[in-house]
Amino acid sequence: MGFQCGIVGLPNVGKSTLFNALTQTALAQAENYPFCTIDPNVGEVAVPDPRLEKIGNIAGSAEIVPTKLTFVDIAGLVRGASKGEGLGNQFLAHIREVDAIAHVLRCFEDADVTHIEGGVDPVRDAETVETELMLADLESLERRAEPLEKRVRGGDKELAASLDLVRRAMALLADGKPARSLALKPEEEREFRLLGLLSAKPVLYVCNVDEAAAATGNAFSAQVEARAKGEGAACVVISAKIEAEIAVLHATERKEYLSTVGLSEPGLDRLIRAGYALLGLITFFTAGPKSANAWTVVRGTRAPQAAGAIHTDFEKGFIRAETITCEDYIALDGEAGAREAGKLRLEGKDYIVQDGDVLHFRFAT
Repeated sequence: MGFQCGIVGLPNVGKSTLFNALTQTALAQAENYPFCTIDPNVGEVAVPDPRLEKIGNIAGSAEIVPTKLTFVDIAGLVRGASKGEGLGNQFLAHIREVDAIAHVLRCFEDADVTHIEGGVDPVRDAETVETELMLADLESLERRAEPLEKRVRGGDKELAASLDLVRRAMALLADGKPARSLALKPEEEREFRLLGLLSAKPVLYVCNVDEAAAATGNAFSAQVEARAKGEGAACVVISAKIEAEIAVLHATERKEYLSTVGLSEPGLDRLIRAGYALLGLITFFTAGPKSANAWTVVRGTRAPQAAGAIHTDFEKGFIRAETITCEDYIALDGEAGAREAGKLRLEGKDYIVQDGDVLHFRFAT
């Protein structure tokens, strides 16, 4: 469904190293100088979910097809990006196109890796990037406000609510607060999204630590975690260097390597899951002899729209959804066992799909 999480941050914080590890490719150059990433690189990654393989094994599926999340590696921002410093305007446009932001912060000391601000301070770096996004938003809203004000003064009362929304957002930004913290009425949410504000996007802080701190974090990452907690934002501690090393290993070697550094799973798995949760996404499953598939929808999606995630014809001709929770599907050894135990339900057009549902859609052709 094209859900995209943009990887942003200052130059030389490990964004491209992290992206390369995520996608297990070398699409993005990971060099020790600013602006080595000129165009945004895009990579799809599977969302780790142990339920899918279990469902596929029970269904005797020939193929296991996980759901995916798209990450976009966006070149490093610098102070003044909102005014075009560095390659700022180009990169801000790329950020505008993603659904959420994974903000990579340097939480390690390394004399061989230059820091564009002269020293390691992840909270300062977070504020630098956030400020540039807010300044760009403020400029965008100022351009919108003037014509709105003229039309409202001219008697167009229907635009008064739009002008009020823009003014409230401008006041918040001028006060140094991101647009995502604006209190919205339910009827304002759609119009607010259409404003396309950069600082309205949900943020996941990614603390890039050295190898020794991969399992426990360090003083730098603790500062970021405190900031994230205060904002109600998500935070993940990860060592991009470790992830880059294990990305090229076979499964057995990877497990052994992780054990030696005190990790039970790759940090990337936690990052992917956190990004998935940040976007408010859930997974449902379909299973049969040919394949077992995981599918992505936004939390709150109704059954016909979930069917449309597979094929538009399924949504158009939707009749009902045969529904089993994944827990019942696994515990009762599949559809036949769930049906016999009375755990298979027939759900209609108003059913809201739940995370982990195993669904079989009935539709008219």
